[in-house]
Amino acid sequence: MGIITKRSSKKVRANEILIRLKRLYPDATCSLDYETPVQLLVAVILSAQCTDERVNMVTPKLFARFPDAIALANADLDELMELVHSTGFYRNKAKNIRSACETIVRDFEGKVPNTMDSLLKLAGVARKTANVVLAHAYGINAGVTVDTHVKRLTKRLGLTKFEEPLKVERDLMGLLPQRDWENWSIRIIYHGRAICNARKPACDRCELADLCPSAPKASI
Repeated sequence: MGIITKRSSKKVRANEILIRLKRLYPDATCSLDYETPVQLLVAVILSAQCTDERVNMVTPKLFARFPDAIALANADLDELMELVHSTGFYRNKAKNIRSACETIVRDFEGKVPNTMDSLLKLAGVARKTANVVLAHAYGINAGVTVDTHVKRLTKRLGLTKFEEPLKVERDLMGLLPQRDWENWSIRIIYHGRAICNARKPACDRCELADLCPSAPKASI
């Protein structure tokens, strides 16, 4: 294969970027703290419009009080809202968590389902949440998790022209090997935090700059 540049095809660039991201962030993993699939599900629901750090401050007390789906399904809503208050949008989050766990107890024998279709039946669960749960709780790459970092960097890297997460996800699923769908998401999130900041990306320090059509020529 010849030299890969920002003019190479999307698929070639995407896979070279993935190789570099794996090298740059070899130990990258889900930054939410959890012990069980239902705890991961709850943590991901809480992470909407909230930092993972804040979620990790909230969940120890929450899970000590309500450790599993049965406990959460029977939780007092006011108490649940109080426990998750600092994550923002706490009313909707508390309602969704309890409703989702009611469904898990009623329809799935108290266990978080391991298929996309079943997860999407749960309150507060869209594809992003389902992808995280499937990948990290069950080792299933059903899609590409697209959060704000993934969407922003994928577009900056010229791998999609879309803003809608579902369309971004479809583009990435066509560019990357399925086994690496979650590898991409986790590592691009780390890169977004460390280098490719929303307001002021550090292109001069970015090891992807030569593959990025958004990077200024001076950084290459």
